[in-house]
Amino acid sequence: MRIIKASLEHLDLIAPLFVKYREFYGQLSYPDSSRNFLEKRLKRGESVIYLALPDDDDSKLMGFCQLYPSFSSLSLKRVWIVNDIYVAEDYRRMLVADNLMRVAKKMAKETHAVRLRASTSNDNEVAIKTYESMGFRLDTEFKNYILPINGD
Repeated sequence: MRIIKASLEHLDLIAPLFVKYREFYGQLSYPDSSRNFLEKRLKRGESVIYLALPDDDDSKLMGFCQLYPSFSSLSLKRVWIVNDIYVAEDYRRMLVADNLMRVAKKMAKETHAVRLRASTSNDNEVAIKTYESMGFRLDTEFKNYILPINGD
C-alpha cells in the first residue's frame, strides 16, 4: 500500500469514495456537489487529503483521510482536524486507516502542530478503537458544542 497526498488530478478517483463516506453517515449522495466540494478544497488549499492506493494499481482507491488546518489560541500553535477518514469495503481490516493516520501524524509533526483532533459518531466503534489504538484520547478538558446555522 502507498499513501500519497491528493491533488486535483486525483479528483475523479476520490469523489466516488467520498460519496460512499457521506452515505455511511446517513447523508444523501449528491455526487456532483460532493465532487465540487472536494475540488474547491483542493484548488484553494483548504484541506490536505491523503490517499491509500494498492502498490500495483493507481486506478483503485483503498481509502482517504481529509484534514483541515486550525489553530489553538491557548497553545499558540497549529492544530489539524481529521475531518474525514474512510476505507473502501474491500480493503477493511487491512490497516488502511492506521496507515493513513500515521501519515497524518507525521505531517502534523512536520508542520509543528500541537495536536490532531478527530471526532466520530458515538456508535462508530471501529473508528473509536482505531483512534484509541493510535494514542488519541477522549477530550475530558473541554465540552464541544455545535450551533446549527440555516437549519443544518
